[in-house]
Amino acid sequence: RRRAVRLGAPGTELAASLRRPSGAPTGRRFVVRAGRPAPQAGYAPAVTAPRWTVRPPTREDFGAWRRLYAAYADFYAVEQSEEDAARVWDWIHDPGHEVECLLLERDGRVLGLAHVREFARPLASSAGGFLDDLFIDAEARGAGGVDALMAALRQRGAERGWTVIRWITADGNHRAQRVYDRVATRTRWVTYDMDVEKP
Repeated sequence: RRRAVRLGAPGTELAASLRRPSGAPTGRRFVVRAGRPAPQAGYAPAVTAPRWTVRPPTREDFGAWRRLYAAYADFYAVEQSEEDAARVWDWIHDPGHEVECLLLERDGRVLGLAHVREFARPLASSAGGFLDDLFIDAEARGAGGVDALMAALRQRGAERGWTVIRWITADGNHRAQRVYDRVATRTRWVTYDMDVEKP
C-alpha cells in the first residue's frame, strides 16, 4: 500500500491504456475496468513531461492534503469543519479503515489527491473500487496529472483484484466529464440518495 508510481518509469505503461473505447454508452456514472493488459512497446505515453509521482500520504502531508481537500469542498459548496477533515485524515491512516488516499506530486509539491475504497459487487460476485474524491490543483490541470492518478488507480485495482473502478460527478462539471469520457465509460445508471433521518 506504500508503493509509489512515477510516470515515465518502468511499469507505468498503464497510463496509455486509459483511452475511452469507441461507441461507449453515455450517462453520468463512470467506470474504469481494472486489470486490462498494458500495451506493449511502441505505445505513445499519456504523460511525457513533467514527471509525476503518485504515492500514499504520510502524516507530514497533512497541510498539503488539507489545502487540496478544502479547495475540493469549496468547489462543490460543501461545508467541511476542521473536525470533519481530521476524521477523514485519521481514516486514511487507519489500516483497518476502507478509505485510502493517493497524492499526486511534482517537484516535491503535492498537487492532487484521490480517495478510493473497496466495495462489494454481489451481482457480479466480485469487488470494485469506488473513487469518492478526485481533485487536481488549478495550476496543475491540463498537464497530465489526472492521467497519472488514473493510471495509479487502475494499477491499484489490478493489484487488489477489483473488477471495476467507479465514480460519480456533478452533471454540470463538464470539464471533468471531458477527461472522464476519455479514460472511462459512462453508464446508464442514475444515482439516488435517501435521507435516513426521514420516514
